[in-house]
Amino acid sequence: MMMREDQKPIVVLTTVPDEQHAQRIAEALVESRLAACVTVLPNVRSVYRWQGAIERSDEIQLLIKTQLDRYGPLQSRIRELHPYDVPEILAVQVVAGLPDYVDWVCAESAG
Repeated sequence: MMMREDQKPIVVLTTVPDEQHAQRIAEALVESRLAACVTVLPNVRSVYRWQGAIERSDEIQLLIKTQLDRYGPLQSRIRELHPYDVPEILAVQVVAGLPDYVDWVCAESAG
């Protein structure tokens, strides 16, 4: 089902090195209503090129559910709390979803 024009939910992705950072960021974003929900996915492996070398890191993936108009402050807060010099912060637009869930995300992340 398509969403109403005024609803613009997004999912923001970031990875962190450990459980301590995952919990700290997740709780800060939900407590401040920058996110309705943060799903913590442990035990992911990232392979990437950094400063000319191929790196492999065991990380934790965060799936952050919020709305588009909260992205700016959310990005700033993640940067404040994140230990990486250049953290992954990617926003993915949600084009369809269960209306009740979309309503909940928008209500819980309202600024």
